[in-house]
Amino acid sequence: MAKAISDLRAKNAGQRKLMFSAGLSWLFDAMDVGLISFVAAALAADWELGKQQLGFLTAIGSVGMAAGAAVAGSLADRYGRRIILLATLLVFGIASGLSALAASFAVLCLLRFVAGFGLGGELPVASTLVSESARAEDRGRAVVLLESFWAVGWIAAALIGYFVIPDYGWRIAFVIGALPCLYALYLRRAVQDPPRFKAQQARRTQAKLSERFAQLWAPRHRGATAALWVLWFTVVFSYYGMFLWLPQVMVLKGFSLVKSFEYVLFMTLAQLPGYFSAAWLIEKLGRKLVLTIYLVGTALSAWWFGAAVSDSMLMTAGACLSFFNLGAWGAMYAYTPELYPTRIRSTGAGMAASFGRIGGVIGPYLVGYLLERGTGITGVFLIFCGAIAVGVVVLLALGKETRGFDPDAAES
Repeated sequence: MAKAISDLRAKNAGQRKLMFSAGLSWLFDAMDVGLISFVAAALAADWELGKQQLGFLTAIGSVGMAAGAAVAGSLADRYGRRIILLATLLVFGIASGLSALAASFAVLCLLRFVAGFGLGGELPVASTLVSESARAEDRGRAVVLLESFWAVGWIAAALIGYFVIPDYGWRIAFVIGALPCLYALYLRRAVQDPPRFKAQQARRTQAKLSERFAQLWAPRHRGATAALWVLWFTVVFSYYGMFLWLPQVMVLKGFSLVKSFEYVLFMTLAQLPGYFSAAWLIEKLGRKLVLTIYLVGTALSAWWFGAAVSDSMLMTAGACLSFFNLGAWGAMYAYTPELYPTRIRSTGAGMAASFGRIGGVIGPYLVGYLLERGTGITGVFLIFCGAIAVGVVVLLALGKETRGFDPDAAES
């Protein structure tokens, strides 16, 4: 009995260490994504960039993320979660640091693509690793809590945007973004592949990429894959379209650059209770219901934010937008790997994320395009409200509940 308790404590301690280790990588990813929104606002003044150029700069990172998610997801099913996690962290950390040296808009865009490749590859691999390593009754909560590190990273980016960029310039922000290179050295020893994946490797049952991709669309998984791809597209499209433009939107509503950074920092703080509430509810209400509640809240908040006419309304709507949208992100990351068995899990998560990143390309560029042509902020945010509504309908129609579901057992 004493040995069993000791083993359980050791296992729980190992899971907490994994959560913290993977969570820190998630934090650095979020900090990098958040920084680009503040850097874009500073670059608009420093390099005299137009709205379409800013839209292209924010979108090019998502192009890299789409490629990185597809490549890293498939490689992680073949070579292991740990080694691919380390590789993607190094790629994005080095590219982020080099961005500080960019002397032209074209070079900066190239480096943002490479950074996006590493970042997009790391996210689905980290969530798959944590999901596979947690107990079935805890895995949803574990992945949502992993996602909560994203909010901490955004808060760090907002603090850097508010305290560092106005006084020291945007280049120092990218230098800070290179920290993952150092962290990857620590992560090399702190993280191991999950037992299920090791057992599969021992049996040498890895299929080729083409075979794994075909299995995603086999009759058994077709509905889940279709629901995931649409869900990822609509959520990523709206998130990157709205949040990467928040500082600029605040400027367009009449606030100074520093004041817009201050307001965005306040809104960003609402992300943490969004994550924590979703983590608490997801094991009680199930994945689909929590996703539906938070997505509907996101759609209504987007409409409210776009129509806001006063400071208090703008701040409240922005805080609600952060709360519901990031809670939905956490639930979506928990939901995604639970739909597939171990042999295709990372491929399935990576491909869904990759397709979603197409929305991340379109969203911020579309905002710049529409604003450049005189479309009002209300009209822009109504588009994101409608996109989220589409995701909810598809989720309810094709998605299945995965609370307590073991996809490996279902296939045996």
